[in-house]
Formats: sequence, C-alpha cells, structure tokens
Amino acid sequence: MNKKNVINISALIESRDSSTGKHVFRVSRYTKLIVAEMKKLGYYSDILTKNYIKELVKFASLHDIGKIFIPDSILTKPDKLTEEEFEIMKRHTQLGGEIVLSLIGKRQREMAYNIVVYHHEKWNGKGYPMGLSGEETPLCARIVAIADVFDAISADRCYRKAMPLEECFDIIERGIGSDFDPIAAEAFLEAREEAERVHTEFSDKEVQNASD
Repeated sequence: MNKKNVINISALIESRDSSTGKHVFRVSRYTKLIVAEMKKLGYYSDILTKNYIKELVKFASLHDIGKIFIPDSILTKPDKLTEEEFEIMKRHTQLGGEIVLSLIGKRQREMAYNIVVYHHEKWNGKGYPMGLSGEETPLCARIVAIADVFDAISADRCYRKAMPLEECFDIIERGIGSDFDPIAAEAFLEAREEAERVHTEFSDKEVQNASD
C-alpha cells in the first residue's frame, strides 16, 4: 500500500471527527521524530532499517482507523465517557486490526496491524486490548503510543481544551517506565524542539496541506 492510499484511508477518520483528521498527520510526524532520534542514539539498530522506518511513519497515520466504527455519540461526546462507553471506545483497536487485515497486502500487513491494534498498550501492562507489558508490545506500537498520547493532550479535543505544552512534555516524562517505553520516550524528549515545531506547523493548517 503506497502513501497516497494510506492518506486516503486516514481521511475516512477525518470525516468522522475533524480533530482526529489533523491528529493522524501530527502523530505520523511525531513518530518520525522519535524513530530518527532513536536511530541517531544507536538504539534498535537491527530493527530500525530504512524500510522499517519508512513503513512505520506511513502506517502511524492509520492508528485510529478503527474509530470509523465507533458511534458518534461516543466519539464526539463532550463529557467524560462512562465505563460502558469507554469499553466500546476501546474496541477501535481490534476493529482497526480487522480493517488492516482486509485492506492491506500480506507483505505490509504486520507493521500496520501491530500499530493499529497495540498502540494503547502500556509499558507496565495496564493498557489495552491485551494488557501486554514491556517488549511484549511491538516496537512500532510503543513508538506510536507516545506520539498518540502527546498529540491527544496537546490539541483541542471534543471533551477538553489542549493542555499547555510544558505540561504535555511533563506527562511524557512522568510516564517513562510506566506508560511508555523508556528508550522511545527519552528519544521523544530529546527531540522536544522539533516536536514543538510540528505542533505549531500543523496546528492550524488544513489536513490536505499536512499530507504534502
């Protein structure tokens, strides 16, 4: 699947929730920053090949594709979700995995599937859908998880306003070794200046411009 097709699929998410539209592109950019910093620091050199990085950055945009099956009443609810609603929301990971299996060719399927299904797992095993811990979660998903959380808290959402950037970086730092892979999280913090530029550059631009 080429980049254009991935962008077209990601646009389906935007049609459900305008805030998510920009979100998927920023997550892709933050993912690129993290993996570039990890490679520069010499981590996972056997995994972080040129092709792996290319596919990781491309498929990061698909991480929330399963949300197209989540009811609007939950996806755009302006208040905190009930426990029952949150259980429904959590299904977007596995629903997204089913989409990947049906749309993406076998050669590229593993990377996309791992990102979509496991990007809400946590380093301490308290995430979902499987409760994986540490390196049980695929590396690609551990990286996207940081990009996803940072963008979720640093941008306006239907249920709350964006947090100040200083607080957002503090949340990532406090989550090292509990919520987040320590190496990937430290790499993101090392790339803080670049992350701030991504946040500014894509905050008010149209999604289509962000895909160029």
